[in-house]
Amino acid sequence: RSDHTLGTVMERLAEVHGDRRLMSAPDGPTLTYVEAAEDVDRWARAVAEQVEPGNRVVLATENGYGQLLAALAVSRAGALAVPLNPTLTPAEVESITADAGAALVVRDPAELDDGGAPLPRVAAPVPDDVAAIFYTSGTTGAPKGVELSHRALVGQARSAAMWPTPVRRDELVCSLPVSHIMGFAVLVSAACAGIPVHFFARFRPTEVLDAIEDRRATMFIGVPAMYRLLLEAGAERRDLRSIRVWGSGADVMPGELAKRFKAMGSTVTLPGLGSRGQAAFLDGYGMVELGGGVTAKISPPGLDLGLGDSLGLRRPGYRMRVVGADGSPVGRGEVGELQVRGPEADGWLPTGDLVRRGRAGGMRFAGRAKDVILRGGYTVYAVEVEAVIAAHPEVAEAAVVGVADERLGEVPVAAVRLEPGAGVTGDELVAWAADRLADYKVPVRAVVVDELPRTPTRKVQKAALRARLDP
Repeated sequence: RSDHTLGTVMERLAEVHGDRRLMSAPDGPTLTYVEAAEDVDRWARAVAEQVEPGNRVVLATENGYGQLLAALAVSRAGALAVPLNPTLTPAEVESITADAGAALVVRDPAELDDGGAPLPRVAAPVPDDVAAIFYTSGTTGAPKGVELSHRALVGQARSAAMWPTPVRRDELVCSLPVSHIMGFAVLVSAACAGIPVHFFARFRPTEVLDAIEDRRATMFIGVPAMYRLLLEAGAERRDLRSIRVWGSGADVMPGELAKRFKAMGSTVTLPGLGSRGQAAFLDGYGMVELGGGVTAKISPPGLDLGLGDSLGLRRPGYRMRVVGADGSPVGRGEVGELQVRGPEADGWLPTGDLVRRGRAGGMRFAGRAKDVILRGGYTVYAVEVEAVIAAHPEVAEAAVVGVADERLGEVPVAAVRLEPGAGVTGDELVAWAADRLADYKVPVRAVVVDELPRTPTRKVQKAALRARLDP
């Protein structure tokens, strides 16, 4: 129902799913829906004894399912959860705690579990009340706290409840940061769908591949960097045909990489005939400011989802438009900025994402507005150049930024991470790009690096990379 909140959703799910498995962890606990609901209720009492309704509670815990349950408990007590990524430094935690005005900092869910009685009276917020505060990954500056409502965090998962759980016996393998809106939304949606999650607190590609292969899991959801690491760990040499759905978000998913993983999974397994078809690949677009709900379904560059152009999928009450620099709508085949508007918003929210208009309202991701390089009057989309360089068989990953140039204003420079044992040089990669791109798009140089600077959610930090590459 649309009136459920973070504080009541697990209670309701326990009524529906009872003692079915909610989650498991390698060498860790297995929780049923009933057990999780009991934990949330007890932890809520511990929170209520320490804070007032409406207070902010920072959850500076290790990554894990316990962080999600702690957030639900905070909400059940009438407070606002502020989940933080465990990779933040103590100084960063202190800064965010001060910025949020937190009344309590929880560093381990065990602090809330004293074995006492459940909360005697559950807080009763309305769905449009603020439920939690998520801090952005800070790719363009200091992390910003975004207030999200119960409707944004729970309402977006209602469609997941329609998943045919009694017919299908799915399992999701996942290793996302719960403090990031993508990880939080994935776990809430899986719980609402009745899909058990095998959760890794830390992403280790070999262990994830082992789990998929041994458990015959049917789903995996991660960020593009995880898919690259799975490939480097030998994914194509594993039996991953049990996977029916791959999912990605939070960053640009290269089309060729998605195609390779589609081929590793399958559509169905038939008795006596084995696996048939390819797995689906879902690449979701969602801003933290919109609660991580899918506002638009946008194909990564070069990926054919089998539906022609990708479909524009809208949450109820939300509208989208694609506009040029002057604010006017762009035509088919043109690139513009995706803007969205909620059901009660007065104006349009610029997403900073550039998309190319296709047929029937479809869109393809063209890059971030901040990743556009203006080279002597020509527009270069970094994501297009990255896709071409990453297609080289010896390249594991490429990131392109614009650096200052006295004559042209900006020029593209590539940082490249190679496959193990590869020997291709930067000059050879520039030549590779020159054979496949217009001359103004070709990087002036390609620099081979061991690692790329990343945020806690594994996005490439373009500002930090630009500082390294700009002479």
